[in-house]
Amino acid sequence: SVNDWFYDAVRYMYENGCMNGLTDTTFGPDATTTRGMIVTMLYRHENEPTVAGENPFADVKDTQYYADAINWAAENDIVTGYDETTFGPDDTITREQMAVLLYGYTEKYAPAYLGGAASLNGFPDAASVSNWAYAAMSWAVGNGLISGIASNGADYLAPSGGATRAQIAAIMMRYCRLTGL
Repeated sequence: SVNDWFYDAVRYMYENGCMNGLTDTTFGPDATTTRGMIVTMLYRHENEPTVAGENPFADVKDTQYYADAINWAAENDIVTGYDETTFGPDDTITREQMAVLLYGYTEKYAPAYLGGAASLNGFPDAASVSNWAYAAMSWAVGNGLISGIASNGADYLAPSGGATRAQIAAIMMRYCRLTGL
């Protein structure tokens, strides 16, 4: 509905070819977003470049819609797997994984936008941000890509919490507007 908080973000992502619906008539704003989905959005944003290398992940089948996207992202050092052979394409992406992914993408395609990090100390759960994600979360918060989730009168980062499709659409729209990509 045009009254939903995420309407503009979903429309933006759809019109720019980065996100599709779950069906022809359903977006699924409250559905979780997987690691394969988010990498596919970035791959589409780059107009689906040709993939030259071989897929390094045993759990990414060549027949899946996200196979080329994950291979492209790994080739370009935008993403890593849980280890050298496991990516977890159907796992829900966490908020801190999303920040790391966007940070890696920015390093490759828009390094001029790597500044603007913010302190996370104002969030009650700042200490729960993983060490490997702290710089990326600080950058994402500082640039207005990720904001806190209100709960019990405070805003929480919820770094290990999953991100809904509506949240991802909003984060991605903010990212595109920030970087001009």
